[in-house]
Amino acid sequence: MHELTINLHMHTTYSDGSGTHADLGRAALKTGVDVLLVTDHNILVQGANEYYRDGKKRVLVLACEEIHDQDRDPQKNHLLVFGVDRELAPLADNPQSLIDAVRAAGGICFIAHPVDPAMPAFGETDISWVNWDVTGFTGIELWNGFSELKSVAKGKWDAVAYAYFPEFIPHGPLPETLRLWDELIAKGQRVVAVGGSDAHAQHKSLGPLHKIIFPYEYHFSTINTHTLAPTPLTGDLIRDRKMVFDALASGHCFIGYDLPAPTRGFHFSAQSRDSTAIMGDEITPAGAVTLQAKLPSAAEIRLVKNGKVVKTAHSETLVHITDEPGAYRIEAYKRYLGKLRGWIFSNPVYVK
Repeated sequence: MHELTINLHMHTTYSDGSGTHADLGRAALKTGVDVLLVTDHNILVQGANEYYRDGKKRVLVLACEEIHDQDRDPQKNHLLVFGVDRELAPLADNPQSLIDAVRAAGGICFIAHPVDPAMPAFGETDISWVNWDVTGFTGIELWNGFSELKSVAKGKWDAVAYAYFPEFIPHGPLPETLRLWDELIAKGQRVVAVGGSDAHAQHKSLGPLHKIIFPYEYHFSTINTHTLAPTPLTGDLIRDRKMVFDALASGHCFIGYDLPAPTRGFHFSAQSRDSTAIMGDEITPAGAVTLQAKLPSAAEIRLVKNGKVVKTAHSETLVHITDEPGAYRIEAYKRYLGKLRGWIFSNPVYVK
């Protein structure tokens, strides 16, 4: 398997971002990201799928969409839609109909910022997902880089400080979102977790102060979704597009906060006497299963089963042997800028 670094959930001048697709592509080339999934609000931009190159470096930019009901007040229920070639925004007033249409069109979809608190100091309302009776969605955006600002900034001057020092914002997925994900999985649902930047690179002013909140290049260096694909990007746009979406749909991915230290190279698998599984896969063993996590550098590792921590290690590896069924996933934490911060969050291996 080949690891691809994906940054997803961002906006351009077609909605409320400040950059063009080309601007995003150039920023990504500086950070080592392989794929950008651009999700402008309620518009599927045609003709924007393209490779951007700088010497031997290459990044694939794919136009996708973030759909929500613009007539709803407040505007909740945002859905990230990937791999669909026609506009589905007219279905936004009925989340289940929208999800069904995505599936019928051969696409995948993720609930965006499931928990997204209000930020009264800037007139930002709570835009969490509320229709939890829906079925058929691929997964959720477990960690949203921009939404996290709302949870740490308690006022305007906090926001100003974070605008100049954004590296102090990320701590990990919101605890409420983690609990929600574990509850969904515990019910037997297959829910793929991804991390999104929600990048806008908006130009903001407060009195004499002016700042871009936050530059695209910063976002592409922080919260990424790393997928395991059969091959590197081939240069065939249609084939590569399908490969990226297939990897996400299968849950063969993990969320990596790449600013404290690179997360590339993380691996989590399960092995029994006669079979092997990676993140997103099921394994039905005869006897015990060996779960193994390998990290690119040492960290505090937590093995989580059905929402409960069952083993920890301070190392580059964690090994656990079990015969108990459950959804097993990895969380890893690193100390950075004086605090223990989330670093890696894997999708589960499902032991049946």
